[in-house]
Amino acid sequence: MTNEKTEVAVFGGGCFWCTEAVFDELCGVSSVVSGYAGGRTKDPTYEQVCSGTTGHAEVIKIEFDPTEVSFRDLMTVFFATHDPTTLNRQGNDVGTQYRSAILYANEQQRQEAASFIKELGDAKTFRDPIVTTLEPLTDFYPAEGYLQKYYANNPYQPYCQYSIPPKLSKLHKQFAQLLKSHGKT
Repeated sequence: MTNEKTEVAVFGGGCFWCTEAVFDELCGVSSVVSGYAGGRTKDPTYEQVCSGTTGHAEVIKIEFDPTEVSFRDLMTVFFATHDPTTLNRQGNDVGTQYRSAILYANEQQRQEAASFIKELGDAKTFRDPIVTTLEPLTDFYPAEGYLQKYYANNPYQPYCQYSIPPKLSKLHKQFAQLLKSHGKT
């Protein structure tokens, strides 16, 4: 998909293996790249980020066509497929590298994300307060090659078997109309 109107969204929602698998299935998404952002270390490695000393979060960079899927749609899926109420944690993954974060590419995304988070809070969508951070996207560092498309390449890895299918199940039940497979027989 080549489109001059392609935009980028960057989300941190815990382990990037999980978030990558979810967003890869959405219509209008041309690529999902796992990586690191939001920290101070230049060109970090997976091991450095996992140590929690770089300031980076595990994130995904989503390239999408806003005529097919909106930034709001992406945020809706993002908030539905991870826990935005746990500080620096997703399940057993603990540390600032697993924080819930939207790294906005421009002021419009920042405003839209802040408004969306307020809407969710006002509606009491979650029992606990949302702790998702809004951070400016400065540098994005792609993760090492063996970490890209990790679930697709390692579906029987125990962490993948335990963590990812429930997220995909929720995606398929709640957001079928947004899936690339929607309408296919």
